[in-house]
Amino acid sequence: MRLLVLLAAPLSILVLHMAAAASPTGSVAPGRLERWVRSGLQSLQWDQLDRCLRMSSLSEAECRRLAHLPMSAVAVYVSEPRTAAGNSDKVLAILPDSSGGMVSSKPRGGYTVSQVLNRGEGPLRHQQSFPGSTAHDAVLVLDPSPGENFGHPVVLFYVDVNVTKKRCTHLDGIYLGDECLTLALKGRCQNQLKRRQTGPERLMGNGRLRSGTITTSSGSRLVERAAGGLCEVHFLPLVVGVGDSNRTQRLRCVEHAEFARCPQPLPMGSPSLPVSSCELNKNTRRCHQQPLATHLSCRLYQTCDHAVLISGGWQQQMTFQRHVQNLQKFYRMLQNNGFHKDHIKTFFASSGQLPEDIEGVYSATEKAVIRNHVSYVCRKQHCADTLVLYLNSPTRNDGTMLLWDANLNGIADLKERYSVNELLADLAGCKATRVLLFVDQSYSGVLSKRLRGSQKHLNVVLIQSQTRQTYNHQRLSPGWEDSSWSYISSATCLLDHLGKGTGMSRLLEPWAGLLNVTLAGAPCNATPPLTDGEMRREYQGCQNLPTALWHQKPRRTN
Repeated sequence: MRLLVLLAAPLSILVLHMAAAASPTGSVAPGRLERWVRSGLQSLQWDQLDRCLRMSSLSEAECRRLAHLPMSAVAVYVSEPRTAAGNSDKVLAILPDSSGGMVSSKPRGGYTVSQVLNRGEGPLRHQQSFPGSTAHDAVLVLDPSPGENFGHPVVLFYVDVNVTKKRCTHLDGIYLGDECLTLALKGRCQNQLKRRQTGPERLMGNGRLRSGTITTSSGSRLVERAAGGLCEVHFLPLVVGVGDSNRTQRLRCVEHAEFARCPQPLPMGSPSLPVSSCELNKNTRRCHQQPLATHLSCRLYQTCDHAVLISGGWQQQMTFQRHVQNLQKFYRMLQNNGFHKDHIKTFFASSGQLPEDIEGVYSATEKAVIRNHVSYVCRKQHCADTLVLYLNSPTRNDGTMLLWDANLNGIADLKERYSVNELLADLAGCKATRVLLFVDQSYSGVLSKRLRGSQKHLNVVLIQSQTRQTYNHQRLSPGWEDSSWSYISSATCLLDHLGKGTGMSRLLEPWAGLLNVTLAGAPCNATPPLTDGEMRREYQGCQNLPTALWHQKPRRTN
């Protein structure tokens, strides 16, 4: 099982930058597209086979079976060419989780990032410069996990035309006639790879770093994944054309009988529409919603159950209908457990596009608003009895959540990402009786590890989806399964319900005391059992507190 997970981690997305041989209709010719897809898959599968043979005791036949990935399981994305050929149709891939946002390979000349995004007219205004990054001819993305939460490893290749075999070999590329596929990784990660280069590679003396890969004189290529996943990318890139100051996304999913069906992104009327100008273009309740009044969340002499739902999405192609359905189910579950609609705040996508049955919806573009609300509810004495957070955003491999690309530059700027450190700071010393983190996103192991070693979060419980994870807690897939969170009722004992899966009881053991209650905080297995009226009156929603208790000073703890 460990081997299966090990092999699955790198097989999440394969991204190829390649020559766009345009058909008369303006799209990549199907025959050439299939050839590029097969070449990319074959390269990736050889890498998986090599890893299997080196790191396991399985036979070659077994390793070949595990490494096989049919095209029918892969969703294919390709950039739409603007012209048939020439520098005017060069494109650049911008990645949100890279230092500087770019993917890198060995430069071979051509356009720089500044030229691509600024029509070759010098430095960008209001934009970060990325020296050394160059444009290529087109982009192909292969996703073996269509529809999964983004935050799974990505393998990238550039494919350029009119490249000689000698030059392609020098780039450690795969030569396809006059086309060359070269491995590309997150920008500026080479120094990290050098620092983590293993002892034997240093001792060999003839090892060299090329395009984010470690190569030896024998020609064998150790893809960076073996060095700890530092350079992998985990999201669909923003693919922009040379001179496109509007940064229009050129990447499109390809519907083809040989490939997996394309995931259906959530329709958004105006994904680039600033919230501030919403009322000028639309006339809906969502547009005229007042700013979040966090200071009104806590009332005098009253304690309530509160919830914060965060589903950033990052950009339209990575936001699916499933994310809306997850929010609907979780919202409905909270209401069935007595949470008042005024105490459930949902932060979603660019302007909170959600069905009308979910109230209290705000844009995920304002990180400061999210953090202020979580911090306020936490810091205010007696404000929250149970505080629930539902996290379902694209996630970097360090656990950082991507909210929304508000400035449409494709890069996760500081205001557009919510890091583990920031979340822990907002929850530190929380005065709620219990804080329940329902995490339905990738790389939750980072947060789990930090919580287990913290003395400032003793009342914070991390609740993960029962899904497959890698040996180092890298991946977490979405799930509403047998122990689905949507099935938590007002009488459900959390410890019993959440501990149904294999090994879950052991994982939840440190928090058994906090989870031996219902979601509203009622004790499990009370004798005699609580009536529905007692449950609603004494535990669900809000309860009035005696004046003496309200003014009682909190006990000091070391």
